[in-house]
Amino acid sequence: MNTLSRTAATSAREPVAVIEGLRVETGGRAVLDGVDLRLLPGRITALTGASGSGKTTTGRALLGEYPPGARVTGSVRVPQGLIGYVPQHPAAVLNPARRIGALLLDIARGRVRHLPRSRRRAAARERVLDALARVRLPADGRLLRRFPHQLSGGQQQRVVLAQVLLLGARVVVADEPTTGQDPLTKRGVVDLLADAARQGIAVLLLSHDPGVVRALADEVVVLHDGRVRDPGPVDAPCRTPLGGAGRDEVVLDVRAMDARHGRTPVLDRVSLTVRAGECLAVVGRSGSGKTTLARCLSGLHPRHAGEVLLDGASLPAGLRDRSRTQVAGVQYVFQDAKAAFDEYRPVLGQVARTAVRLRGAAPAVARHEALALLDALGLTETMAKRLPAHLSGGELQRAALARAVLARPRVLVCDEITAGLDPPARGAVLSLLGGLLSSGRMNALVLITHDLGTAALADRIAVMDRGRMLEAGAAGRVLGSPEHAFTRELVAADGAFAVPGG
Repeated sequence: MNTLSRTAATSAREPVAVIEGLRVETGGRAVLDGVDLRLLPGRITALTGASGSGKTTTGRALLGEYPPGARVTGSVRVPQGLIGYVPQHPAAVLNPARRIGALLLDIARGRVRHLPRSRRRAAARERVLDALARVRLPADGRLLRRFPHQLSGGQQQRVVLAQVLLLGARVVVADEPTTGQDPLTKRGVVDLLADAARQGIAVLLLSHDPGVVRALADEVVVLHDGRVRDPGPVDAPCRTPLGGAGRDEVVLDVRAMDARHGRTPVLDRVSLTVRAGECLAVVGRSGSGKTTLARCLSGLHPRHAGEVLLDGASLPAGLRDRSRTQVAGVQYVFQDAKAAFDEYRPVLGQVARTAVRLRGAAPAVARHEALALLDALGLTETMAKRLPAHLSGGELQRAALARAVLARPRVLVCDEITAGLDPPARGAVLSLLGGLLSSGRMNALVLITHDLGTAALADRIAVMDRGRMLEAGAAGRVLGSPEHAFTRELVAADGAFAVPGG
């Protein structure tokens, strides 16, 4: 039984969605093999398992969507109502050319067509404002005028949740809905899904987060290699420090950085330094400016004021103005790994190309290095030769990390790269990063994260809110005795999702 007491708004026990004996084969491999699932109104079913175990394939099967060229047997029955889908990468289902207000109003208008024409506009707007309030987004003109790319990953995810609510879905498939969310926002998403269940909606939660599963799930189903297995113990998190070998040499120096999205201020005179051998974790709520900071460091958000110095030399603001050495010097691993790959080319070639393009390595040497690095991250040669669509989100995230590491950067900027990973994969990624720092193969690491457990492994933590740097210091000091009220609130919220014994 979950830790959030909940009473279903309906006494109906007939399932609203049923999967029986589902088998999905692609490329001669069984992604799912004999999966059975029953979703009941007012109940939350958590589907967990390692990256690539088939969670997302199961969730998308309820929508009638399968991998390209898949051979499908078994049955999927959805006899009642609409199904809403909240994907792991929300930007994939938001029209990049339309403002948020227009996206939501279009859906709301479709739900009020039964009303007299004179009442439709007001009714549609009222529904939009209500949906925004329920997903903890401000119902002001600034947000409604923004395009999806001008929102943080967490804000994009909440917009998708608002769309699902506006559609009046009877079933919600939530694919890693708390991935990349700060503890405060995570609590809001958990409350939102619990509220959906109270209203009689069946929720299928696909998640790697044991704290969220413990808080929400009425039933837990574990997938392993496409098959359902009995639940097992939660894997222990990685406890190996990421840095610890910091030296006096300053590798990265950011001075008084301001940045905007259009007319909206996002960063307000942010300054920070990272020394050789050091890991700096940057934490804060969704929309605080963390990803914009990361993009400014890597030259992907050139419209900023202030200065970024690498080894004492000023970097051009835009990526196109940087030399090949400067591009290799600061590498950025995107939060949305799927969008960072060409869908028509095998992953291995895209990973290896970094060493060829930025280091001048011979193709055969680059391929050998890429395979060795991918293997260390749990991706076999067979997996690496597939197209991106045939890898899970967590597998693509590890491939994106390997691609950046092959550039042999002075500074690696990682944006929520462990958020969508299962505990073993998360441990492998963090161990690799720690090894690269301790061996000197990478000089500094900037880790953008919402996971305070991961942030605690860093040398120092910087806390951001609303574009400003609130406090920075040793990880133990910031998390153990925070000076700022917002940091105390963040730490307290994170404690709500701690797993006993974890």
